[in-house]
Amino acid sequence: MPVCPKSSLLDHVLVVIRTGATEVTEKLPIYSKTILRCIPNYVIYSDMEEDLQGHHIYDVLDQVNDDVKKCAPEFELYEKLRSGGRQGLDYETTFGSGPSGAMDNPGWKLDKWKFLPMVERALQHSPDAKWFVFIELDTYMVWQNMLEYLDKFDASQPYYIGKHMYIGSVLFAHGGSGFVLSYAAADKVSKHWKEHQDEYEQYTLEEWAGDMILGKVLEDVGVDLFWSFPNFQGDSLTTIDWNITKIDREPWCYAPTTFHHMITPEFSMVWEFEQNWLRRKQPGASPPCFRDIFKSLVLPWLRAERSDWDNISTGSALSPAEQEAQSSFEKCQAVCGMKQKCIQFSYVQGKCSISNELRLGRAAELQCLEYSNAAGKCIKYETAKSEGDGNPHGESQVRSGWIMNRVEAYVTKLDQSCDGRPERHEWVI
Repeated sequence: MPVCPKSSLLDHVLVVIRTGATEVTEKLPIYSKTILRCIPNYVIYSDMEEDLQGHHIYDVLDQVNDDVKKCAPEFELYEKLRSGGRQGLDYETTFGSGPSGAMDNPGWKLDKWKFLPMVERALQHSPDAKWFVFIELDTYMVWQNMLEYLDKFDASQPYYIGKHMYIGSVLFAHGGSGFVLSYAAADKVSKHWKEHQDEYEQYTLEEWAGDMILGKVLEDVGVDLFWSFPNFQGDSLTTIDWNITKIDREPWCYAPTTFHHMITPEFSMVWEFEQNWLRRKQPGASPPCFRDIFKSLVLPWLRAERSDWDNISTGSALSPAEQEAQSSFEKCQAVCGMKQKCIQFSYVQGKCSISNELRLGRAAELQCLEYSNAAGKCIKYETAKSEGDGNPHGESQVRSGWIMNRVEAYVTKLDQSCDGRPERHEWVI
């Protein structure tokens, strides 16, 4: 049996999972094996109603006006799903995030239509809930931290909590990072949407991001976004830059409530970490913070050289005088070592990449040259060398390394910054 957190809020939080028929069979199993085992109240909304792996999944698009469904081409997939079920699918795909994601996938395009109806449906599902937590199937939620964080807010007030993003002038909470509405905020959205449904459906036709559309409605009803980065954040365990600072906040000392773009092995790693933490936790103890997760799950993987591994060393260009780094792993390592801020590097034959960002990365055969934070994936790779390109011995296509003394100094420096802060500094409140 799993060890689950205890909280006075357990019966007052509804977790709302947004997904789609083109991804749910792939992503739901690890959710069932991990965090759903500790969540007493949750509901899954999709673009097709079905029973899957012991869960009932609701069609949340049935509230969209029929006239809209007739004119928006992405609803052709929806009608196929309604008439033929899974037999209506002729491909499987994984959703992207943003324009670099899966914009040509009608399943992804359907996603923007779910946000406003799902708020209304969530209220109907749990009218006595104080909080509604909205996540995706590739969002790992640190449930113990989420409960502790929400307990610091007044649920009777209209709260909209999440990681800030802008599209144009519209400020909103990024959907993949997870976001939270108090009952008061959700009720305002629901009432306003029902009164202006035609207007917002026209707006949805013209835009591409459902989380932005929801943010616009909240702006229209006078509910401001509470900027909760880094408690909410949009990267995965293996792609997050542990050396990042945004809006003058370094994640290190804070307690994460979410990770995004998580794959199955990462879910398992963080779930096991959480279980061990809960088994050891003493009453009144601090929550697990980014630094605890880094030291337990990331630091043991870092070393001077790791083969068949890409640590996503992007963002720093080599000068003309540093081009010798392209000739070997050792020279790539040396150039990184000579640059004061360089903390990691990767090498494939003929290509050295260095970076001031600290990432774990993943097992890989190709080297990432351009990483998209929005899509949560590499969008440009170094072309693999064949034997005819001068790789006759079949050596590893990509090798990565970290400047370990700098990693150790980084950890020490940030630990000291946490120790010098006031108590209960783990939260943005």
